[in-house]
Amino acid sequence: MGMIDTAGILAQFEIKGAVKEVKPLGNGLINDTYRIVTSGDDAPDYVLQRINNAIFQDVDLLQHNIEVVTAHIRSKLEAEGSDDIDRRVLQFVKARDGKTYYRDEADRYWRVMIFIPDSVTHEAVTPESAYDCGKAFGNFQKMLVDVPEELGETIPDFHNMELRMRQLREAVQNDAAGRLDEVLDIVKELERDADEMCQAERLYREGRLPKRICHCDTKVNNMLFDQQGQVLCVIDLDTVMPSFIFSDYGDFLRTGANFVAEDDPDLSKVGFNEAIFRSFTQGYLESARGFLTPIEIKLLPYAVALFPFMQCARFLADYLNGDTYYKIKYPTHNLDRTRNQLALYRDVRKHDAMMSAFIQSLL
Repeated sequence: MGMIDTAGILAQFEIKGAVKEVKPLGNGLINDTYRIVTSGDDAPDYVLQRINNAIFQDVDLLQHNIEVVTAHIRSKLEAEGSDDIDRRVLQFVKARDGKTYYRDEADRYWRVMIFIPDSVTHEAVTPESAYDCGKAFGNFQKMLVDVPEELGETIPDFHNMELRMRQLREAVQNDAAGRLDEVLDIVKELERDADEMCQAERLYREGRLPKRICHCDTKVNNMLFDQQGQVLCVIDLDTVMPSFIFSDYGDFLRTGANFVAEDDPDLSKVGFNEAIFRSFTQGYLESARGFLTPIEIKLLPYAVALFPFMQCARFLADYLNGDTYYKIKYPTHNLDRTRNQLALYRDVRKHDAMMSAFIQSLL
Protein backbone atom coordinates (compact mmCIF):
# COMPACT_ATOMS: atom_id res chain seq x y z
CA MET A 1 0.00 0.00 0.00
CA GLY A 2 1.49 3.32 -1.05
CA MET A 3 1.78 6.49 0.95
CA ILE A 4 -1.57 7.67 2.16
CA ASP A 5 -2.50 11.28 1.66
CA THR A 6 -3.84 11.70 5.18
CA ALA A 7 -3.95 15.49 4.87
CA GLY A 8 -6.12 15.22 1.76
CA ILE A 9 -8.45 12.74 3.45
CA LEU A 10 -8.70 14.74 6.67
CA ALA A 11 -9.52 17.85 4.65
CA GLN A 12 -12.78 16.10 3.69
CA PHE A 13 -13.91 15.94 7.33
CA GLU A 14 -15.14 18.70 9.60
CA ILE A 15 -12.39 18.57 12.19
CA LYS A 16 -11.29 21.28 14.61
CA GLY A 17 -7.76 22.51 15.13
CA ALA A 18 -4.68 22.00 12.99
CA VAL A 19 -3.18 18.59 12.36
CA LYS A 20 0.14 18.37 14.18
CA GLU A 21 1.04 14.69 13.80
CA VAL A 22 -0.27 11.44 12.29
CA LYS A 23 0.80 8.13 13.86
CA PRO A 24 -0.32 4.50 13.46
CA LEU A 25 -2.62 3.21 16.20
CA GLY A 26 -3.28 -0.29 17.51
CA ASN A 27 -2.79 -3.65 15.87
CA GLY A 28 -6.12 -4.24 14.13
CA LEU A 29 -5.96 -7.01 11.56
CA ILE A 30 -8.67 -5.57 9.36
CA ASN A 31 -8.49 -1.77 9.30
CA ASP A 32 -5.63 0.70 8.91
CA THR A 33 -5.89 3.04 11.87
CA TYR A 34 -4.10 6.32 12.69
CA ARG A 35 -4.15 8.72 15.59
CA ILE A 36 -4.39 12.35 14.50
CA VAL A 37 -2.80 14.72 17.01
CA THR A 38 -4.11 18.29 16.73
CA SER A 39 -3.03 21.63 18.08
CA GLY A 40 -5.59 24.09 19.39
CA ASP A 41 -7.11 24.38 22.84
CA ASP A 42 -10.62 23.10 22.18
CA ALA A 43 -9.57 20.64 19.44
CA PRO A 44 -9.71 16.96 20.36
CA ASP A 45 -7.40 14.39 18.82
CA TYR A 46 -8.96 12.12 16.22
CA VAL A 47 -8.76 8.58 14.94
CA LEU A 48 -8.61 8.08 11.18
CA GLN A 49 -9.53 4.59 10.03
CA ARG A 50 -9.82 2.85 6.71
CA ILE A 51 -12.93 0.70 6.38
CA ASN A 52 -12.21 -2.72 4.94
CA ASN A 53 -14.79 -2.80 2.18
CA ALA A 54 -13.59 -6.22 1.01
CA ILE A 55 -15.17 -7.66 4.18
CA PHE A 56 -17.85 -5.01 4.74
CA GLN A 57 -19.09 -4.58 1.23
CA ASP A 58 -22.03 -2.29 1.96
CA VAL A 59 -20.28 0.69 3.58
CA ASP A 60 -23.51 2.71 3.60
CA LEU A 61 -25.30 0.02 5.60
CA LEU A 62 -22.28 -0.44 7.86
CA GLN A 63 -22.00 3.22 8.79
CA HIS A 64 -25.77 3.60 9.10
CA ASN A 65 -25.84 0.75 11.67
CA ILE A 66 -23.01 2.39 13.61
CA GLU A 67 -24.65 5.83 13.53
CA VAL A 68 -27.97 4.45 14.81
CA VAL A 69 -26.28 2.43 17.56
CA THR A 70 -23.98 5.20 18.83
CA ALA A 71 -26.80 7.76 18.81
CA HIS A 72 -29.04 5.36 20.73
CA ILE A 73 -26.38 4.60 23.34
CA ARG A 74 -25.68 8.32 23.73
CA SER A 75 -29.37 9.04 24.35
CA LYS A 76 -29.51 6.24 26.95
CA LEU A 77 -26.44 7.61 28.75
CA GLU A 78 -27.97 11.10 28.73
CA ALA A 79 -31.28 9.78 30.07
CA GLU A 80 -29.58 8.08 33.00
CA GLY A 81 -27.49 11.18 33.74
CA SER A 82 -24.19 9.41 33.11
CA ASP A 83 -21.04 11.49 33.56
CA ASP A 84 -18.24 11.72 31.02
CA ILE A 85 -20.51 10.69 28.14
CA ASP A 86 -17.99 11.63 25.45
CA ARG A 87 -15.67 8.91 26.73
CA ARG A 88 -18.45 6.31 26.98
CA VAL A 89 -19.60 6.14 23.40
CA LEU A 90 -17.82 6.51 20.07
CA GLN A 91 -18.40 9.74 18.19
CA PHE A 92 -17.99 9.96 14.42
CA VAL A 93 -17.09 13.14 12.57
CA LYS A 94 -19.13 14.07 9.52
CA ALA A 95 -17.52 14.48 6.15
CA ARG A 96 -18.29 17.63 4.16
CA ASP A 97 -21.13 15.86 2.32
CA GLY A 98 -22.84 15.00 5.62
CA LYS A 99 -21.91 11.32 5.61
CA THR A 100 -19.77 9.67 8.30
CA TYR A 101 -17.33 8.32 5.73
CA TYR A 102 -15.37 9.49 2.70
CA ARG A 103 -14.44 7.54 -0.41
CA ASP A 104 -11.11 8.56 -1.97
CA GLU A 105 -9.99 8.37 -5.61
CA ALA A 106 -8.46 4.93 -5.07
CA ASP A 107 -11.85 3.59 -3.93
CA ARG A 108 -10.76 3.41 -0.30
CA TYR A 109 -13.26 4.28 2.40
CA TRP A 110 -12.30 6.35 5.44
CA ARG A 111 -13.96 7.48 8.65
CA VAL A 112 -12.93 9.73 11.51
CA MET A 113 -13.77 9.35 15.19
CA ILE A 114 -12.98 11.55 18.15
CA PHE A 115 -10.07 10.05 20.08
CA ILE A 116 -11.05 9.03 23.63
CA PRO A 117 -8.30 10.38 25.93
CA ASP A 118 -6.73 8.47 28.84
CA SER A 119 -8.03 5.14 27.62
CA VAL A 120 -6.28 1.80 27.15
CA THR A 121 -7.07 -1.59 25.65
CA HIS A 122 -6.13 -4.94 27.20
CA GLU A 123 -5.11 -8.07 25.32
CA ALA A 124 -5.39 -10.62 28.13
CA VAL A 125 -8.44 -11.67 30.13
CA THR A 126 -8.24 -12.15 33.90
CA PRO A 127 -11.08 -13.32 36.16
CA GLU A 128 -11.30 -9.71 37.41
CA SER A 129 -11.51 -8.13 33.97
CA ALA A 130 -13.81 -10.91 32.68
CA TYR A 131 -16.48 -9.77 35.15
CA ASP A 132 -16.22 -6.19 33.85
CA CYS A 133 -16.29 -7.40 30.25
CA GLY A 134 -19.40 -9.48 30.89
CA LYS A 135 -21.11 -6.53 32.50
CA ALA A 136 -20.12 -4.19 29.68
CA PHE A 137 -21.21 -6.46 26.83
CA GLY A 138 -24.46 -7.32 28.64
CA ASN A 139 -25.08 -3.63 29.15
CA PHE A 140 -24.29 -2.94 25.49
CA GLN A 141 -27.00 -5.41 24.42
CA LYS A 142 -29.40 -4.04 27.04
CA MET A 143 -29.06 -0.47 25.78
CA LEU A 144 -29.81 -1.65 22.24
CA VAL A 145 -32.86 -3.81 23.01
CA ASP A 146 -35.15 -0.98 21.88
CA VAL A 147 -33.20 0.45 18.95
CA PRO A 148 -35.83 2.43 17.00
CA GLU A 149 -35.22 0.86 13.59
CA GLU A 150 -34.21 -2.38 11.96
CA LEU A 151 -30.50 -2.77 11.31
CA GLY A 152 -28.97 -4.80 8.48
CA GLU A 153 -26.43 -7.61 8.74
CA THR A 154 -23.01 -6.15 7.89
CA ILE A 155 -21.74 -9.69 7.21
CA PRO A 156 -24.79 -11.78 6.28
CA ASP A 157 -25.02 -15.18 8.05
CA PHE A 158 -21.84 -14.43 10.01
CA HIS A 159 -22.71 -16.76 12.92
CA ASN A 160 -25.17 -19.06 11.12
CA MET A 161 -24.18 -22.62 12.12
CA GLU A 162 -26.35 -24.21 9.44
CA LEU A 163 -24.44 -22.27 6.79
CA ARG A 164 -21.09 -23.22 8.35
CA MET A 165 -22.07 -26.93 8.22
CA ARG A 166 -23.12 -26.57 4.57
CA GLN A 167 -19.75 -24.99 3.80
CA LEU A 168 -17.95 -27.82 5.60
CA ARG A 169 -19.93 -30.50 3.73
CA GLU A 170 -19.08 -28.82 0.45
CA ALA A 171 -15.40 -28.77 1.41
CA VAL A 172 -15.58 -32.47 2.33
CA GLN A 173 -17.25 -33.31 -0.97
CA ASN A 174 -14.74 -31.37 -3.08
CA ASP A 175 -11.67 -32.36 -1.04
CA ALA A 176 -9.85 -29.72 -3.10
CA ALA A 177 -6.48 -30.11 -1.35
CA GLY A 178 -6.66 -33.93 -1.00
CA ARG A 179 -6.58 -33.74 2.80
CA LEU A 180 -9.83 -35.50 3.69
CA ASP A 181 -8.39 -38.86 4.72
CA GLU A 182 -6.37 -37.45 7.63
CA VAL A 183 -9.38 -35.58 9.10
CA LEU A 184 -12.24 -38.04 8.57
CA ASP A 185 -12.49 -38.67 12.31
CA ILE A 186 -12.96 -34.94 12.96
CA VAL A 187 -15.59 -34.65 10.22
CA LYS A 188 -17.50 -37.58 11.78
CA GLU A 189 -17.39 -36.01 15.24
CA LEU A 190 -18.70 -32.67 13.95
CA GLU A 191 -21.47 -34.43 11.97
CA ARG A 192 -22.44 -36.35 15.11
CA ASP A 193 -23.27 -33.13 16.98
CA ALA A 194 -24.26 -30.94 14.03
CA ASP A 195 -28.01 -31.22 14.58
CA GLU A 196 -27.78 -30.18 18.19
CA MET A 197 -25.40 -27.34 17.37
CA CYS A 198 -27.77 -25.96 14.71
CA GLN A 199 -30.67 -25.61 17.13
CA ALA A 200 -30.50 -21.79 17.33
CA GLU A 201 -31.50 -21.39 13.67
CA ARG A 202 -34.34 -23.92 14.08
CA LEU A 203 -35.67 -22.19 17.20
CA TYR A 204 -35.51 -18.85 15.38
CA ARG A 205 -37.55 -20.21 12.45
CA GLU A 206 -40.10 -21.56 14.93
CA GLY A 207 -40.39 -18.08 16.44
CA ARG A 208 -39.08 -19.22 19.82
CA LEU A 209 -35.71 -17.44 19.83
CA PRO A 210 -35.32 -13.72 19.07
CA LYS A 211 -32.54 -11.93 17.26
CA ARG A 212 -31.24 -8.82 18.99
CA ILE A 213 -28.66 -6.18 18.24
CA CYS A 214 -25.33 -7.71 19.24
CA HIS A 215 -21.68 -6.74 18.96
CA CYS A 216 -20.66 -10.06 17.32
CA ASP A 217 -16.94 -9.63 17.98
CA THR A 218 -16.67 -9.57 21.76
CA LYS A 219 -12.96 -9.82 22.35
CA VAL A 220 -11.45 -8.14 25.38
CA ASN A 221 -9.46 -5.79 23.12
CA ASN A 222 -12.72 -4.45 21.66
CA MET A 223 -13.35 -2.32 24.71
CA LEU A 224 -11.66 0.71 26.16
CA PHE A 225 -10.71 0.86 29.84
CA ASP A 226 -9.84 3.97 31.83
CA GLN A 227 -6.58 4.26 33.80
CA GLN A 228 -8.30 2.82 36.88
CA GLY A 229 -9.28 -0.34 34.99
CA GLN A 230 -12.98 0.51 34.60
CA VAL A 231 -14.63 -0.18 31.26
CA LEU A 232 -15.36 3.05 29.39
CA CYS A 233 -17.02 1.75 26.25
CA VAL A 234 -17.28 -0.96 23.66
CA ILE A 235 -15.46 -0.20 20.40
CA ASP A 236 -14.98 -1.72 16.96
CA LEU A 237 -18.65 -1.61 16.00
CA ASP A 238 -18.35 -2.89 12.42
CA THR A 239 -19.98 -6.21 13.24
CA VAL A 240 -22.84 -4.74 15.30
CA MET A 241 -25.94 -6.35 13.77
CA PRO A 242 -28.96 -8.51 14.53
CA SER A 243 -27.88 -11.89 15.90
CA PHE A 244 -28.62 -14.30 18.73
CA ILE A 245 -27.30 -13.08 22.08
CA PHE A 246 -25.17 -16.25 21.99
CA SER A 247 -22.86 -14.42 19.58
CA ASP A 248 -21.63 -12.03 22.24
CA TYR A 249 -21.73 -14.41 25.19
CA GLY A 250 -20.29 -17.51 23.53
CA ASP A 251 -17.68 -15.89 21.33
CA PHE A 252 -16.07 -14.01 24.22
CA LEU A 253 -15.66 -17.24 26.18
CA ARG A 254 -14.29 -19.09 23.14
CA THR A 255 -11.14 -16.96 23.22
CA GLY A 256 -11.27 -15.58 26.78
CA ALA A 257 -11.83 -18.90 28.57
CA ASN A 258 -9.42 -21.10 26.64
CA PHE A 259 -6.19 -21.55 28.58
CA VAL A 260 -4.20 -21.08 25.36
CA ALA A 261 -4.47 -19.34 21.99
CA GLU A 262 -6.76 -20.85 19.35
CA ASP A 263 -3.82 -22.10 17.30
CA ASP A 264 -1.71 -23.61 20.08
CA PRO A 265 -0.72 -27.06 18.78
CA ASP A 266 -0.16 -28.49 22.29
CA LEU A 267 -3.62 -29.97 22.85
CA SER A 268 -2.74 -31.02 26.40
CA LYS A 269 -2.84 -27.33 27.36
CA VAL A 270 -6.20 -26.54 25.71
CA GLY A 271 -9.06 -26.33 28.19
CA PHE A 272 -12.04 -24.44 29.52
CA ASN A 273 -11.15 -21.88 32.21
CA GLU A 274 -13.94 -22.13 34.77
CA ALA A 275 -12.86 -19.05 36.72
CA ILE A 276 -13.17 -16.86 33.60
CA PHE A 277 -16.50 -18.48 32.73
CA ARG A 278 -17.92 -17.78 36.18
CA SER A 279 -16.87 -14.15 36.42
CA PHE A 280 -17.83 -13.27 32.83
CA THR A 281 -21.23 -14.96 33.25
CA GLN A 282 -21.84 -13.21 36.55
CA GLY A 283 -21.13 -9.81 35.01
CA TYR A 284 -23.12 -10.59 31.89
CA LEU A 285 -26.25 -11.74 33.73
CA GLU A 286 -26.08 -8.78 36.10
CA SER A 287 -26.62 -6.50 33.10
CA ALA A 288 -28.63 -8.70 30.79
CA ARG A 289 -30.98 -10.84 32.87
CA GLY A 290 -33.69 -8.15 32.81
CA PHE A 291 -34.33 -8.52 29.08
CA LEU A 292 -33.29 -12.14 28.39
CA THR A 293 -36.03 -14.68 27.76
CA PRO A 294 -36.00 -18.02 29.66
CA ILE A 295 -34.91 -19.90 26.53
CA GLU A 296 -31.97 -17.53 25.97
CA ILE A 297 -30.81 -18.08 29.55
CA LYS A 298 -31.32 -21.84 29.36
CA LEU A 299 -29.20 -22.04 26.19
CA LEU A 300 -26.21 -20.06 27.49
CA PRO A 301 -24.19 -23.29 28.05
CA TYR A 302 -25.04 -24.25 24.47
CA ALA A 303 -23.65 -20.88 23.35
CA VAL A 304 -20.34 -21.60 25.10
CA ALA A 305 -20.04 -24.89 23.16
CA LEU A 306 -21.36 -23.46 19.89
CA PHE A 307 -18.49 -21.11 19.19
CA PRO A 308 -15.55 -23.53 19.44
CA PHE A 309 -17.68 -25.97 17.42
CA MET A 310 -18.39 -23.35 14.75
CA GLN A 311 -14.78 -22.20 14.62
CA CYS A 312 -13.60 -25.81 14.38
CA ALA A 313 -15.91 -26.34 11.39
CA ARG A 314 -14.67 -23.13 9.74
CA PHE A 315 -10.97 -23.92 10.24
CA LEU A 316 -11.52 -27.48 9.01
CA ALA A 317 -13.38 -26.36 5.89
CA ASP A 318 -10.55 -23.94 5.12
CA TYR A 319 -7.95 -26.68 5.62
CA LEU A 320 -9.84 -28.98 3.24
CA ASN A 321 -10.20 -26.17 0.70
CA GLY A 322 -6.44 -25.55 0.67
CA ASP A 323 -6.26 -22.57 3.08
CA THR A 324 -8.08 -19.96 1.02
CA TYR A 325 -9.63 -17.85 3.82
CA TYR A 326 -7.54 -17.66 6.99
CA LYS A 327 -3.95 -16.50 6.84
CA ILE A 328 -1.59 -19.36 7.68
CA LYS A 329 2.01 -19.30 8.90
CA TYR A 330 2.79 -22.95 8.03
CA PRO A 331 1.06 -25.71 6.02
CA THR A 332 -0.85 -27.36 8.89
CA HIS A 333 -1.78 -24.13 10.69
CA ASN A 334 -5.50 -24.57 10.00
CA LEU A 335 -5.33 -28.21 11.10
CA ASP A 336 -3.77 -27.16 14.42
CA ARG A 337 -6.50 -24.55 14.85
CA THR A 338 -9.14 -27.16 14.04
CA ARG A 339 -7.82 -29.66 16.59
CA ASN A 340 -7.39 -26.94 19.22
CA GLN A 341 -11.01 -25.79 18.87
CA LEU A 342 -12.26 -29.39 18.87
CA ALA A 343 -10.37 -30.03 22.10
CA LEU A 344 -11.89 -26.90 23.62
CA TYR A 345 -15.37 -27.94 22.44
CA ARG A 346 -14.98 -31.37 24.06
CA ASP A 347 -13.83 -29.84 27.34
CA VAL A 348 -16.68 -27.31 27.35
CA ARG A 349 -19.20 -30.15 26.87
CA LYS A 350 -17.84 -31.86 29.99
CA HIS A 351 -18.89 -28.73 31.90
CA ASP A 352 -22.52 -28.64 30.70
CA ALA A 353 -24.01 -29.53 34.08
CA MET A 354 -21.64 -27.22 35.96
CA MET A 355 -22.49 -24.29 33.70
CA SER A 356 -26.27 -24.79 33.97
CA ALA A 357 -26.06 -25.10 37.75
CA PHE A 358 -23.92 -21.97 38.04
CA ILE A 359 -26.27 -19.94 35.84
CA GLN A 360 -29.28 -21.10 37.91
CA SER A 361 -27.46 -20.09 41.10
CA LEU A 362 -27.10 -16.53 39.77
CA LEU A 363 -30.82 -16.19 39.08
